Amino acid sequence: MKRIVLTGGGTAGHVTPNIALLPALKKEGYDVHYIGSYDGIERKLIEELTIPYYGISSGKLRRYFDPKNFSDPFRVLKGFMEALNLIKKLKPDVVFSKGGFVSVPVVLAAKRKGVPVIIHESDMTPGLANKISIPFAKKVCANFPETVKYLPEEKAVLTGTPIRQELFSGNKLQGLDFCGFNRSKPVLLIVGGSTGSVIVNEAVRAVLPPLLDKYQVIHLCGKGKADESLNHIPGYVQFEYIKKELSDLLDAADVVISRAGANAICELLALRKPNILIPLSAASSRGDQLLNAESFERQGYSYVLKEEALTGDSLLNAVDAVYSNRKTYMETMSQSKLNNSIETIIKLIKDVSL
Repeated sequence: MKRIVLTGGGTAGHVTPNIALLPALKKEGYDVHYIGSYDGIERKLIEELTIPYYGISSGKLRRYFDPKNFSDPFRVLKGFMEALNLIKKLKPDVVFSKGGFVSVPVVLAAKRKGVPVIIHESDMTPGLANKISIPFAKKVCANFPETVKYLPEEKAVLTGTPIRQELFSGNKLQGLDFCGFNRSKPVLLIVGGSTGSVIVNEAVRAVLPPLLDKYQVIHLCGKGKADESLNHIPGYVQFEYIKKELSDLLDAADVVISRAGANAICELLALRKPNILIPLSAASSRGDQLLNAESFERQGYSYVLKEEALTGDSLLNAVDAVYSNRKTYMETMSQSKLNNSIETIIKLIKDVSL
């Protein structure tokens, strides 16, 4: 039986694509192990799936001044030594890295032990952790056609991102019933990311009455960001977080408003969901969401509404425009070449682990 080590962490986006690969890896007979940080979000997500999990020390690599810049290199070095011992003990045939700073020691340790590495880059341009790791990889998977030019030609493979298969099993009627909705009006789903978005939440709530004239609204607003004064408004429901029922809510949605994280928008693409992307501004991120959104808009998959242009009127106009043209968006998304990502990545894993 071949053995694979998965790594990646720090945010859910560095874990969920690994989770999406698990059924296919098990079907191919791989013995799956996971290396992450001691107490990052990846630990809880992976241990829930009863996958053997190993924690290592992790430090953040920063481009800016921070007092931790003096201590974190020692944590990274410790993590490298721990990863080295784990790779020696587990003897994997291949390592698949989804990125995040915890993955760097694992990739370096695998290279030291002669274990082939495949890296997946979700965003338009590689983040710092993957930039460090790419020279030590056999192949680098990319989400966007534009990303390939930033990667070594002999390593780059356009794959898209692995999508959790349970998202395809949603039931529209169950989603409507869960929200207390019916088929009288189309459904608008707002997803502000795992922690929610104050800016998006405020924009939606400011125009609830005119929105509810035409649509039923499901609002995933983030932990601690619910507004109790809006409970019991007909046609509007809010949840701080949804896990088990998410596939049903997505199936019920006619239009989705979302941030532009790579995993989130690739899920919308795979599900053929007409969508409005409100990317994080350059002032509050490294600009990757702006680039992701621009790529999807250019390919005809999304309508982009930047934070700077976000008003009640612009939001209402965007929702109406996307709903009116939903069939065009769905048809364009159905022609995407990124619809077989799991199959493509599994083939890469098999090829490098021969």
